Amino acid sequence: MKLLVLPGDGIGPEIVASSIEVLEAVSQRFDLNLSFDYDDVGFVSLRKHGTTLREETLEKARKYDGIVLGTQSHADYPAPEKGGRNISGSFRVQLDLYANVRPARTREALPSNMKAGKTMDLVIMREATEGFYPDRNMARGWGEMMPSPDMALSVRKVTRHCCDRIARRAFELAMKRRKKVTAIHKANSFHMTDGLFLECCRNVAKEFPEVAFDDLLVDASTAYLVRTPERFDVLVAENFYGDILSDLASELSGSLGLAGSIMAGDTLCCAQAQHGSAPDIENQDKANPTSMILSVAMLLEWLGEHHNLKAFADAGLAVHAAVEKVLADPETRTADIGGKMGTKAFSRAVVAELIRK
Repeated sequence: MKLLVLPGDGIGPEIVASSIEVLEAVSQRFDLNLSFDYDDVGFVSLRKHGTTLREETLEKARKYDGIVLGTQSHADYPAPEKGGRNISGSFRVQLDLYANVRPARTREALPSNMKAGKTMDLVIMREATEGFYPDRNMARGWGEMMPSPDMALSVRKVTRHCCDRIARRAFELAMKRRKKVTAIHKANSFHMTDGLFLECCRNVAKEFPEVAFDDLLVDASTAYLVRTPERFDVLVAENFYGDILSDLASELSGSLGLAGSIMAGDTLCCAQAQHGSAPDIENQDKANPTSMILSVAMLLEWLGEHHNLKAFADAGLAVHAAVEKVLADPETRTADIGGKMGTKAFSRAVVAELIRK
């Protein structure tokens, strides 16, 4: 299996290096024969090529078995016409990585940001190719416009095709978990767009009679995440809602830095940490690589499932287990969650746990 590695901006190169170190160790243990090719995105690409993401990089990515994508300082990029291309958005739309899968769960050994006694173990299945994001909802140009200096308009796109397939992925995942799906929407206000999304979810639910299905208004769902997070198993949401709720859920469960994430299509998958580029701690060996490491573990599991390769699925589970073992010990945690370890030391601890098995 060949993976394309794109280190990105800020702490991206550091946490990506950690994840590759872990991948190399687990590849050796499970005889995965992983190989890695590197390319530039973000500010490095902007300096070299005048754009944060070259079209040839996207085309090259199609030829790989998987992608490891580092963090991006998207808010600091220049305007699109000056080369500041949205990397994640471009990957999602042009490579059709439509399912942004974001788990969030509490850990007994780690403190959470929830009320005492509350636990969380859920996955947010976020549609990632349309919705309220203006860089991915028009065939040409952007879905935002300013008819006058004092008026700004934004266009939202919701299609039956995208709603159907993200709902189906959510129900398929729920069949492997606790068999419950909650559709998140605001159909009481967005009658047509969220109404279409909810209609599609309800139709797909009929194909999965074993899965309990309900729906919640997005504003109510934030309250339930705080008050009764244990009620959720798989949440399916369009792009904008899923983005916000996943950050909330991950932070409530302990930290955004502990949350893995993949962008998955039908034939290709990309591992990407949930959090941002944190340029304030760049090159200081302070970054917590857990999110990136768990993301590549999810990538391994996706490869195992889609290529029917048990060794890859087992390898992904082994990485998850090694990370959990390291996090359980206060002496082997990074500073952001109360420990003293730096990025490199934490990575070595995970590798050591993998090798010990």
